Amino acid sequence: MKLLVVGAGEMGRWVAQTLRPVAERVALADTNPQAAMDAAEAVVDGRVVPRDTDESFDCVVLAVPIPVVADAVAGYVDNVVDGAIVDVSGVMADPLAAMAEHAHDEYASFHPLFAPPRGPGRIAYVPGEVGPVVEQVYERFADVGNEVFETTAADHDDAMAKVQSGAHAAVLAYALAAGDVDERFHTPVSEPLSDLARTVTEGDARVYADIRDTFAGAEAVADAARAFAVADREEFDALFAAAREAVDADTRAADGADPTTDPAPEADDD
Repeated sequence: MKLLVVGAGEMGRWVAQTLRPVAERVALADTNPQAAMDAAEAVVDGRVVPRDTDESFDCVVLAVPIPVVADAVAGYVDNVVDGAIVDVSGVMADPLAAMAEHAHDEYASFHPLFAPPRGPGRIAYVPGEVGPVVEQVYERFADVGNEVFETTAADHDDAMAKVQSGAHAAVLAYALAAGDVDERFHTPVSEPLSDLARTVTEGDARVYADIRDTFAGAEAVADAARAFAVADREEFDALFAAAREAVDADTRAADGADPTTDPAPEADDD
């Protein structure tokens, strides 16, 4: 497989290194030529090509920022000959719609639900037109220890509003509100929150801003926090019960139950 990875950031490098064993050659392109050169040096026999290359590839992987992924699809589909174009951008509806409109052959969307240093992990996958190249990418991601699971673009993007945009807003807001706390005072609740805040703030603000702008979950978290902040005791109890019910439903879903039909177990009062 002749592979082109567009985007030489952390995720682009991860893709290039992960797929290198099943690729004859790996090329990288980026708006930052130095980033492309550094990434190519980190990949065995990696090389740099211009962003506007007219070279043909068996597989093009778009590891570009969310706001430009749909345009990147249109810009690189002609570099695919009898192969596949896929993305790992983190949003699925827009790139898949662009691929359905422009792609000549195979296409699919993958979203690694982890930062590369914390992999392997889970990878969401939405197939478009699947053939041997998409299958090879899928299998390689799974072979290195990732859990690749099939979903839909709608389900994925709806979930990202909650687990990415909403979660990031909650963690960053906690970091701002808590400020600098002597670690001796941390509780079993605050300590993991502080650890999460440290993890988030080690990242790139642009990436988190792109996620916030794409998915609307941050406002829901802000509304929920405000509701808890101003609730009287009766309202607080109702909100607390609703939160517990949501967590219980999430737990039942993780255990394989259908949270919409399977009732929660009755509480033991003893």
